[in-house]
Amino acid sequence: MAYYLVNGFWWLFSLLPLKLLYVLSDCIYYLLYYCIRYRRKVVRKNLVNSFPQKTEKEIIKIEKGFYAWFCDYVVETIKVRSFSEEEMQRRMTFEGLEAIYDDMEKNGQTFCFAYLGHYCNWEWVASLPLWTGDKLKCAQIYHPLENEAFNKMFVDVRGRFGAENITMAETLRRIIQLKREKTKTIIGFIADQTPVWHSIHLWMDFLNQETPVFTGTERIAKQVNACIYYIDLFRPRRGYYHAVFKPVKWDEESEKEFPITEAYMHLLEETIGRTPAYWLWSHNRWKRTRAVAEQMLAEQERRKEERIKANKGKEQVS
Repeated sequence: MAYYLVNGFWWLFSLLPLKLLYVLSDCIYYLLYYCIRYRRKVVRKNLVNSFPQKTEKEIIKIEKGFYAWFCDYVVETIKVRSFSEEEMQRRMTFEGLEAIYDDMEKNGQTFCFAYLGHYCNWEWVASLPLWTGDKLKCAQIYHPLENEAFNKMFVDVRGRFGAENITMAETLRRIIQLKREKTKTIIGFIADQTPVWHSIHLWMDFLNQETPVFTGTERIAKQVNACIYYIDLFRPRRGYYHAVFKPVKWDEESEKEFPITEAYMHLLEETIGRTPAYWLWSHNRWKRTRAVAEQMLAEQERRKEERIKANKGKEQVS
């Protein structure tokens, strides 16, 4: 019932002209920023720590730009619910696909893994199947929302133009299945979230802060010999986005454990630095610290040793 009710309102709002939705976005911005002050402390803290060289005036300008863009992102995501294929292709364009086709053909690869971040309107990137046609299957990895109604709606929207939605929990199983079927596929990984404690295997300097990063994409990519690209997103003007596929380059002789992940994070950092307001600053990206992570790891090791000793004691008694 909740799904059909909310989905109905979503559909009705999506029928409004985008220009009118942008007027609504401007109103939401004023309420969100000045009245509700949605996550203002988190956003300000993230910006100040990420750009220590910027003045308060510059930080506030980025902050306001972020809230204005975020409100646009909301109404743009609503609008995609009723976009025609022609309108979607006019507003969301892609560049660099031919290089991916050539790389996969030349190296006999089944997969292209495309890294991207929560930058510009990542939801519109799901329209990629309109550009690849029959040449490549398109899919994206996503983390299911806790609210089932909202989760189902976002899955519907993200798959509206033919892309497959793969949950994080099913990622490896589904990729292995696609490999067995020899289905040439490009898979998008939004890899700038905060990993859970037990999934932290790499810390690096990102936006002037020690940051835990996901490494799962790289580990799976190595298993299935995927070619690696980065989706650099641009916003030429309001209501239009352009994605450029760039090959991720790393030193294959490097002794680093996760050179691909580090190369991706550096590319994302460059993108954010170009126009900072278009990244998702309201996400509490730096809530985990290395000190706490090491403490938790030590505690896990201690408990593991206690279990081993306890089991040995039981064996001796028996």
